[in-house]
Amino acid sequence: MEIIYLDKSLIVCVKPAGVLSTDEPGGLPALLRRQLGDENGDIRTVHRLDRVVSGLMVLARSAEAASALSRQIREGMFEKEYLAVAHGQAEEKGRMEDLMYRDKARKMSFVTAQPGKGVQEARLEYERLDAAEGFSLVRVRLLTGRTHQIRCQFASRGLPLAGERKYSGLEDACPLALFSHFLSFLHPDTGEPAHFRVFPPKEYPWDIFNY
Repeated sequence: MEIIYLDKSLIVCVKPAGVLSTDEPGGLPALLRRQLGDENGDIRTVHRLDRVVSGLMVLARSAEAASALSRQIREGMFEKEYLAVAHGQAEEKGRMEDLMYRDKARKMSFVTAQPGKGVQEARLEYERLDAAEGFSLVRVRLLTGRTHQIRCQFASRGLPLAGERKYSGLEDACPLALFSHFLSFLHPDTGEPAHFRVFPPKEYPWDIFNY
């Protein structure tokens, strides 16, 4: 696994698709402990990526660091941007604001018109970076962190992500084209800004774009 940054309080790494973010057998913290040679190391998940999504994650190496990062997430100081490949022609720039309901039994999220129990606001901003072969490459900035938010909101507008199985009936011959591209937060020890950016591997459908 690619480790981007490591100190006594933080690990910033690239989570592979197919790996759970949470601390359980085979999950990201367990894999990092094994990679670092410390099976009992204190490694804590403070934010999540879907199992099928790859890209940047930051994990805490102490209770204090986890608390500081979690507070930044609650207060909107923790910034996350994604790259995604969507079917169709997205607008040059846009903002999506919806009410979203999570169906735990079906493990799916849905855009809904009515408020109600379990319904939450979902907001994001995006910019189209390129378009080719019937796809749009978009950079997405999450303003809320709902489960499957990007996947659900784009699909609800007729722009399902390439490789999407859950929210479209398409059969793309590729993994889900959603990648955690950028993280920005304050280092829990120093208070200094920390910025990390990585790009997805140059394989289909990413390789049809210039970035």
